[in-house]
Amino acid sequence: MSVFSQSFSPCGRFLAASNNYGEIAVFSLSSSLSPEATGINQKPILTFTAHEGPIFALLSTDAHLLSAGNGEISAWSWAELAKRNPKAVWIRRPQYKSSLEIPEINDMIVNCRDNSLAVGGGDNNIHIMDLETGVFKSVLQGHTDYIHCLSMREREGELLSGGEDGAVRIWDCRTGQSVHRLEVYKYEECARPQYGKWISCLTTDSDWMLCGGGPSLSLWHLRSLSPTSIFPLSGCQRQAMFYQDLILSVGEGHFLSHCLLGGDVKSLIPCSPPSLNTVALNTNSTEHRVLTVGGSSDQIDVFTNLSYKAFSLSF
Repeated sequence: MSVFSQSFSPCGRFLAASNNYGEIAVFSLSSSLSPEATGINQKPILTFTAHEGPIFALLSTDAHLLSAGNGEISAWSWAELAKRNPKAVWIRRPQYKSSLEIPEINDMIVNCRDNSLAVGGGDNNIHIMDLETGVFKSVLQGHTDYIHCLSMREREGELLSGGEDGAVRIWDCRTGQSVHRLEVYKYEECARPQYGKWISCLTTDSDWMLCGGGPSLSLWHLRSLSPTSIFPLSGCQRQAMFYQDLILSVGEGHFLSHCLLGGDVKSLIPCSPPSLNTVALNTNSTEHRVLTVGGSSDQIDVFTNLSYKAFSLSF
């Protein structure tokens, strides 16, 4: 089993995780974090098949859990999932050029400015859906190979995308135009030709961007469009995030990496899965503020303290 994506409920009391079999598991954080918790509390309260084929992306809105993988997006009510009732509220599919080919969806993100959903994947395009009406209103074209990851730069109204073509594109959300294209693998300090050029992880924080994949994980200043720190992590990184004055990253290998903004690796924390795909921080609840890590295993590690794994949930 591989766990590809995770998302916390808006109330912060539940965690949803998705796998390569098209299943979603919902865990109760309140019961698994309880001092009286036993092994049964670390199992899902609900597991259900949501898609045919792997689910690469999960995302929570105010009321719904969105899931995507095999070319379509499904919405599930968090209130109903908490009652163990998995019934899709709606299912939408972007307008693909070919009806024969079903491109996978690798990532999605909400643009809070206009309540839209950006969806990127196997057809090299970003599809923008109005969450109010469910209508796909525009397509952003420019990548020449499939899209792995998306990130929002809220203050500037910009969307960033990274793909198999090795490019990070910055899009103006109002015009739908690509305003910058960074080919990370062409920067000598980032390049790792032995791993390829694709960008598999991307995240932004105001004027800063983290990206990596084939190229080394690197920190970029978006005003100058230049790399400021290169992180000496082995293997390809699949997800990275800013956390206070640290950068947390997961990828090939079984370590959660803690890096300093200047480029040094502070510590490598061992995790249960032999290879890691996803790291998530629960910011929706102070009571259940945990970090969770999943990968090529049915175990999802839970950190109540960043320095060591507290216990594992079992998909």
